[in-house]
Amino acid sequence: MDSVTLTRLIEKMKLENLTPDLDVKGIRITQPDINRPALQMAGYFEHFEATRLQIIGFVEYTYMESLPEERKREVYEEFMGYDIPAVVFCRELKPDPIFVELAIRHRVPLLSSKKTTSAFMAETIRWLNVKLAPCISVHGVLVDVFGEGLLITGESGIGKSEAALELVKRGHRLVTDDVVELRKVSDDTLIGSAPDVTKHLIELRGIGIVDVKALFGASSVKDTQNIDLVIRLEDWDKDKEYDRLGLEENYTEYLGNKIVCHNIPIRPGRNLSIICESAAVNHRQKKMGYNAAQELYNRVQNSLAKKRDEDED
Repeated sequence: MDSVTLTRLIEKMKLENLTPDLDVKGIRITQPDINRPALQMAGYFEHFEATRLQIIGFVEYTYMESLPEERKREVYEEFMGYDIPAVVFCRELKPDPIFVELAIRHRVPLLSSKKTTSAFMAETIRWLNVKLAPCISVHGVLVDVFGEGLLITGESGIGKSEAALELVKRGHRLVTDDVVELRKVSDDTLIGSAPDVTKHLIELRGIGIVDVKALFGASSVKDTQNIDLVIRLEDWDKDKEYDRLGLEENYTEYLGNKIVCHNIPIRPGRNLSIICESAAVNHRQKKMGYNAAQELYNRVQNSLAKKRDEDED
């Protein structure tokens, strides 16, 4: 099961550790959902999702403050008895001494955030959704072209890396070369990133490894990118029929998500970077409501209709 260390969450969200004596290094978060334990503080522990990160907001905090000391000990003792990864107090709220005492006894880390409860929850869930999303690795190159994420795939040696380098020289941004880590963050969104080992590097046969960030600057690379379009490169086959209009979209599937896919035949003289740029812009136009192939089809139909009318006259 994928998981995120509590230490990474603390660093990412800039949390203050209110129980510094507790070792948090071995604690891992295994799901992106969070829980606000208002019902638990009222004594209701049925269906308690204890494995989630527990968030204490202003409402929970003021209710906890209103409890008599004996009731606090009773509820806190039961609450801390579960296998809780951590409890986060938002708005820089500080837990009372009884809560701290029992948390240390049960080895439950207490953290504090300066953010409002809603803002902290939204940012934490979004970040955990990405980190804990289903993930696969595919062979290819991912480039941000005019804001569209182009995943270029094909057999080894067909020219994916060379196309990516040319796109970078034309002002676009490299996300990853050779291996693309795909994460499904929603039913509509796939995000691609680079493995830490090959980040910002391109392999060019005959030259070797090239550091894109060092050569072209920080503006030439990007850490993550949505996958909007797949370009599949293949050797030119003179006996194969290739789509010349593009009236119907072809799709490929990753982690259950369908992505528009273009099969691009390779032969000497074809400028791959120009083709990739054009595909990106054309895909963007379609998302904005304009389809050039449909426009051509409409023109042809109008021309034929006009010719029929003239012939009838």
